[in-house]
Amino acid sequence: MKEAGGVVRTIVAEDWTQLWNELDEGAWDQEICRFRSPFVFRGAEKCDTGLETGLSKLVAGLAGARMIEGHLLRNFQKYATIERSMKDSCWRWLPLAQHHGLPTRLLDWTFSPLVALHFAVEDPDHYSLDGSLWCFNHRMSNRLLPRKLREIAEREGAEFFTASMLESVAGSLREFDELAKDPFVLFLEPPSFEPRIVNQFALFSIMSGPDLDMAGWLASRPDLIKQIIIPARLKPEFRDKLDQTGITERLLYPGLDGLARWLSRYYRPAPPGESDKA
Repeated sequence: MKEAGGVVRTIVAEDWTQLWNELDEGAWDQEICRFRSPFVFRGAEKCDTGLETGLSKLVAGLAGARMIEGHLLRNFQKYATIERSMKDSCWRWLPLAQHHGLPTRLLDWTFSPLVALHFAVEDPDHYSLDGSLWCFNHRMSNRLLPRKLREIAEREGAEFFTASMLESVAGSLREFDELAKDPFVLFLEPPSFEPRIVNQFALFSIMSGPDLDMAGWLASRPDLIKQIIIPARLKPEFRDKLDQTGITERLLYPGLDGLARWLSRYYRPAPPGESDKA
């Protein structure tokens, strides 16, 4: 897949074994003698789905994104009715708003490659389309963070940022954007305000500006990301194997809604031609 000014490394999965080998790339950490992947993952049911945020989709051409972002978040906070104390913190409100569908500058990722694969093969209505998995090397991108953020991460011994960590260095999105002149990407672990966040091993990427384009930023840094294409012909097989591992709607959407979604898909008749396969 070509991006303006650069090329994203693209691999086509030929089978389950090759897919897992690609997802497991670089996972062995010699320093601690444990398997710890340097990647976070994002699944898409269509391989031409890029890395656009909800905010960038809402605001054509990204013009005026900063103004719209402020209105969206301010009014979400004003009208949201919740019992929990969120404090006056954008680092707590942003993930909550994103989780409930508000267009923000955040982009959804997961620590789990299997959870990401679920979102690439979830809907049988899209089995005729190639899907994809995005794999982003967060360890490499962390080296590009502003000094203040790197110092916090080193002090905490963390590779990802929590709301409290960010609150200590930037009380607002404007302060966050002003931490460096050059754009950067940071990964935020959201508060565990709902079981869905926990079960999906969720985290979010955030760029240092609402009008920034991740694909454009990655164009000059293609070593940070790779895209694995999931051929349409393999989607039913991969879906069945995920069911065997327990990665289903029943787990990822806790409650009766997730249970109903899982049962509706699981007992749906196989697509034409699938029942004839050996």
